[in-house]
Amino acid sequence: MPNRLAHETSPYLLQHADNPVDWWPWSADAFEEARKSGKPVLLSVGYSSCHWCHVMAHESFEDQETADYLKAHFVSVKVDREERPDVDAVYMEAVQAATGQGGWPMTVFLTPDAEPFYFGTYFPPAPRQGSPSFRQVLEGVHSAWTDRRDEVAEVAEKIVRDLAGREIAFGDTQVPGEEDLAGALLGLTRDYDAGHGGFGGAPKFPPSMAIEFLLRHHARTGAEGALQMAADTCERMARGGIYDQLAGGFARYSVDREWVVPHFEKMLYDNALLCRVYAHLWRSTGSDLARRVALETADFMVRELRTNEGGFASALDADSDDGTGKHVEGAYYVWTPAQLREVLGEQDAELAADYFGVTQEGTFEEGASVLQLPQSEGVFDAERIASIRARLLEARGERPAPGRDDKVVAAWNGLAVAALAETGAYFDRPDLIEAALGAADLLVRLHLDEHARLARTSKDGRVGANAGVLEDYADVSEGFLALASVTGEGVWLEFAGFLLDHVLVQFTDEESGTLYDTAADAEKLIRRPQDPTDNATPSGWSAAAGALLSYAAQTGAEPHRAAAERALGVVKALGPRAPRFIGWGLATAEALLDGPREVAVVGPVDDPATRELHRAALLATAPGAVVAVGAPDSDELPLLAERLLVSGEPTAYVCRNFTCDAPTTDVDRLREALGR
Repeated sequence: MPNRLAHETSPYLLQHADNPVDWWPWSADAFEEARKSGKPVLLSVGYSSCHWCHVMAHESFEDQETADYLKAHFVSVKVDREERPDVDAVYMEAVQAATGQGGWPMTVFLTPDAEPFYFGTYFPPAPRQGSPSFRQVLEGVHSAWTDRRDEVAEVAEKIVRDLAGREIAFGDTQVPGEEDLAGALLGLTRDYDAGHGGFGGAPKFPPSMAIEFLLRHHARTGAEGALQMAADTCERMARGGIYDQLAGGFARYSVDREWVVPHFEKMLYDNALLCRVYAHLWRSTGSDLARRVALETADFMVRELRTNEGGFASALDADSDDGTGKHVEGAYYVWTPAQLREVLGEQDAELAADYFGVTQEGTFEEGASVLQLPQSEGVFDAERIASIRARLLEARGERPAPGRDDKVVAAWNGLAVAALAETGAYFDRPDLIEAALGAADLLVRLHLDEHARLARTSKDGRVGANAGVLEDYADVSEGFLALASVTGEGVWLEFAGFLLDHVLVQFTDEESGTLYDTAADAEKLIRRPQDPTDNATPSGWSAAAGALLSYAAQTGAEPHRAAAERALGVVKALGPRAPRFIGWGLATAEALLDGPREVAVVGPVDDPATRELHRAALLATAPGAVVAVGAPDSDELPLLAERLLVSGEPTAYVCRNFTCDAPTTDVDRLREALGR
């Protein structure tokens, strides 16, 4: 019989709806039940494409004996971290503070007042490598709760006090300057893996936000080292197993430093960010590889993640059926030499093994290999390789596919809108712009209420109950601002303004200008989450600073620019010390130092000269440049106000820091004005 999770919209919660565990969703009712029954709360946090979440569910939460013990002694609460990033953030902070590490599944034991007192991540069904079994943990917690309740209460109170004392020091009230950004570049250079690209060792994550900073820094200063790190990292990732060599799209991370073996789940946010990174790399260098990867990644998102409602699903699972009924990580993606021969025949299999790095020993598990492009040199027959790729892709399509998390997350869809709009504009792919418009339309129709407040998620056209957090408002604004620049439609700028007004009122501390991850009137947790550092996505703090700055450049809105500058104070404090973890903030600081530049293109929309000027403006590498395009008498966008044609011809205006260049009708002069 299904439990209470059967009525939720989260695919992750629905995966647990048939567990024998008497699950509750996160709710006031669950904690009221804990108070009435005198039981502690087991909080289990995960997400639908998390491999070890599936493992723990199968081993423990599908076990009737474990479920009976939980029902007798605990109130069990299941949370999808992607639906409730605020809940995840505050308890993950506690887990990391107490244990020095964190991850998912996250297992936390709480008092009925939601105060944490014991922590962990994955617990096995039997003791393993010094880790207690899940049943031993449950029995130990139950014993402590029953026999030492006062001691547990003291521990919980101390943890909450310690968390409250971890308020972020804002750092500097000044915006970051040349010296700070040079210091950040030096820090990245120290962490750079010159042999394999990327930063640090294993596991290695795609550093999309740091690459955006490097590209902008190069554009502003001409620093060749910054461009080289960005380009080499992008090439190594694109040639590695982290990139799907048959169908495009990136996996979550590489378990090794060489980018060979990925953790196979494919997340919307990674692919949106990386699609944009490769498009921007092409814009800076003209690299054919960057162009191919940007377009393949965009096509992957549209083909495999777009939902029936026009939004984009959150993720594809790492695990899939290996053909025997057993779910195995990577089963959908890896190949043995024998499998190549079965699909391709002897000669083409030999070529494919050489081209894609498939070995007899295997690069993954049980003799299987992850496809790569290890050959940076050498000549291959392009038509023959294309045929091999097509046949392998067709054969792979016959395998059981990984599951898809169909939840539409506002923030990640905002990132996808920005990536698809720009990629479509750069490469003359109006279908990608249409896909971006479809997702943006869904966000407006379904996620935005009559007060311009955002809902965090939806699924199957049904909006979720959870309020948007700062990253939702910021990233959706980012997507709308990109659409305004690409399409010239002022309605997207207007919607961005509605969202950013909420950022000023609901998410910003009036005195210090610091930003919080939840709104002032959001549900009160044991602390109000606040984190300026990037994780898998730009922090809400940095993303908000970037969107506020772009909106101010488009509209001249001084409160929004002032808020962006105040928010960037934390980048001055953290940039030189931890540049890998505040890349989006550093990229925004580059835009601030460059102006950012404001480009208005006026002319008849169907005039090829207007389109050529508009394209030149969009392809400018000037950090954070904003673009407006429209007819001379248009009131769609504020930047177009009082802009006249010169000699009756389509004309471009470039302004920066309250100073404007002479208007030009010449595309080459426009490109020159938008260079260094």
